[in-house]
Amino acid sequence: MNSAFLFPGQASQKVGMGKDLYDNTELGKSYFNQANDIMGEDIQSIIFEGPNELLKQTKYTQPAIYIVSVILGELLLEQGATPKAAAGHSLGEYSALAIAGAFDFATGLDLVKLRASSMYETGQTQNGAMAAVIGSSPDDILRLCAKATTVDEVVVPANYNSNGQIVISGDFAAVHRAMELAREYGAKKVVPLNVSGAFHSPLMKPAREALAKKLCTVEIHDTHFPVYINVDAAPVKSGASIKDGLERQLENPVRWDETILAMINDGIDTFFEVGPGKVLQGLNRRINRDIPISGVETIEDIRNFNHV
Repeated sequence: MNSAFLFPGQASQKVGMGKDLYDNTELGKSYFNQANDIMGEDIQSIIFEGPNELLKQTKYTQPAIYIVSVILGELLLEQGATPKAAAGHSLGEYSALAIAGAFDFATGLDLVKLRASSMYETGQTQNGAMAAVIGSSPDDILRLCAKATTVDEVVVPANYNSNGQIVISGDFAAVHRAMELAREYGAKKVVPLNVSGAFHSPLMKPAREALAKKLCTVEIHDTHFPVYINVDAAPVKSGASIKDGLERQLENPVRWDETILAMINDGIDTFFEVGPGKVLQGLNRRINRDIPISGVETIEDIRNFNHV
C-alpha cells in the first residue's frame, strides 16, 4: 500500500473536536496546553466549548484545525503509520509539513497564528468576497474572471477543488459581477461563501508580506517524505522550496484537483484524511472515485487504524 495523508483546511472545524484526544492521550494533553501558551489565550476552551461563532473566526479556526490535525497525525506516526507522501488544503499544508518534519508542532502553530491573524486583519481592511462556482471548466472560470475584472477590482480562481467545483476570490464588486456572469460560462450553481476575506487572491498581499517576514526568522527542515504543495501541485522536500511555497500560497490558487491527480500518478493508491470533517473525502471522490479514502478524526479512529 502506498498511502498519503491529507490534511483539511478552514471550514472543517467543529466545536468539541479533539476533546477525546486531550482526555485520552499524553500527546494531546501536552499539545493543547502548549497551544494555550503559544496563542496567549485559552484556545483550548474555544475549541472544546465554543461558541461556534467564535471558533468560526479565521484567527481561531486556523490554529484550532492545525492543533487537532497535527495531534492526530503524530498519534498515527507513533503507532507505526508510514505515509509515502502528504498534502494539505490551504491551511492544511502546515499540518502536512509538521507531520513530514519540516518544523515541530510549536513552530508550526506560531506560523499559523501569524498567518491566521494577518489574513483576518487584511480581510477587515478590504471589501473582499469569495464564491464557489459549480459546473464550469477551469478555462471558463479564467475567462469569466477576466471579463469581471477591471483596473481597480479583481477576481481570480482561488481553489481548484475538483472537476466542476472552483472557488473564485477578489474584490466584492468583481466577485459579484462574476457570479452574475457565471451561467453564461456553463455554471450550474454559484454559492457565495461566508468568509472574512478574499483568500488566495492578490488582496492577500499584506498578509503575504507579514508571513514572508515571519518565515525569514524560522528554520524549516527538509522533510522525511514529499509534501505536495498547493501552488505547484508538485512534491517538495527541501526547506527552501517549502518556504517559497508557503509564501506564494496566500496570493495564489490552491490547485487541489491537480495535487491529488499528481499523487495518484506518482503511485499513491490510498488516502487518509487526517483531521476534523470529511471535506477532502468528498472532493477526492469527485476527483477519482476509484482510489480509496477514509477519515481519521477521533481517538477511536486512531485505535482502529491499520498500519500503512
